[in-house]
Amino acid sequence: MIRRVDIKGFKRFTDSTFDFKPLVVLAGLNGTGKTSVIQALLLCRVATVTQPNTLPLNGGPFGLDLGTADDIHNRNSAGDIIFTLFGDHPSSPGIWRFVVPSDAPEALYVEIAEYGEIASVAFDLDPGPRAFTYLSAERLGPRSVLRASPVSGDELEVGMHGEYSAQVLAVLGDRPMDCAERLHPNREAGAVAFLKYELEAWLAEIVRPIRIDTVSHADGLFTALRFGSPGGELVSAPNMGFGVSYALPVVLAGLIARSGGMLLVENPEAHLHPAGQSRMGVFLAWLAGHGVQVVVETHSDHVLNGIRRAIGEHGFLSHGEAIIHFFESEADDSCMTTPLRFTPSGGVSDWPPGFFDQYQIDVAALGRIRRRR
Repeated sequence: MIRRVDIKGFKRFTDSTFDFKPLVVLAGLNGTGKTSVIQALLLCRVATVTQPNTLPLNGGPFGLDLGTADDIHNRNSAGDIIFTLFGDHPSSPGIWRFVVPSDAPEALYVEIAEYGEIASVAFDLDPGPRAFTYLSAERLGPRSVLRASPVSGDELEVGMHGEYSAQVLAVLGDRPMDCAERLHPNREAGAVAFLKYELEAWLAEIVRPIRIDTVSHADGLFTALRFGSPGGELVSAPNMGFGVSYALPVVLAGLIARSGGMLLVENPEAHLHPAGQSRMGVFLAWLAGHGVQVVVETHSDHVLNGIRRAIGEHGFLSHGEAIIHFFESEADDSCMTTPLRFTPSGGVSDWPPGFFDQYQIDVAALGRIRRRR
């Protein structure tokens, strides 16, 4: 598991340190560096797997779109771009060092001067499937059919847009869960522990009571998801709406993630109603308490409150096993982050201005309007 991440010379970060826990929440204003932390982890993962002399900044397995080497190099840093990841053995961190080509700052790559080795499943040289999963904010909405991934069933992953979710469910849905401990907390005793049933149980809380089926087309080249209420008729994904199509890959990726691996999720609240956003927060905290390190970027106070309830009400995760990094901008446009901790009752150690306080601000403004009248 990753315990700390140091970022030097990358985008908004001159020299920043982030403590990591089983659950890491990245929150704050737009454009303040939250996504850059995720991108740093993605670059480390790509460099570790491919180990070329140069690292492309655009495309690749995670669809990066970072521009040129000069674009990602911090303007106030004279040295290289350095990411240092600390695992469970802090005395032996992994160091990833990238060099901006001195004669070609407009290059669409950086040179790899060093790539790290660290005792972490997510950053192994040969991590195996589902050890490192990234779900972009731009997940696929409802589609009549989804393409298939050309890999074996044991290697299937949901894809960064959730594009292989239908195939994953078609191949693995009727199999018992690989991780016997990762079963729904309210499942009936003796119920069959198939992946599809566990997925339906969580989606019933997050979206609505639902059953899911898959249909293969063109000899397996395409797979369709079909949804329906329990006992009702099944309909195609476009007739179910966006919420379930956006939430399904998050839950499915978490349920099949490798123990000790990492799940990075951007905006898990997208297209969900407030109650669903809260239950998504509960799910992510529950998942972090069951062997998967979760890094989540969110703008939703409902997701945060779901995490708080998972800690304080349900006991799915110890309060010391989660952390929030709150991002702000300094006057000179440099990045400022504040680590916030959880209390045993699900509280937050501090509540700085701008941290999920818009509801209180708006209610206070409406109260002043009423009093003037």
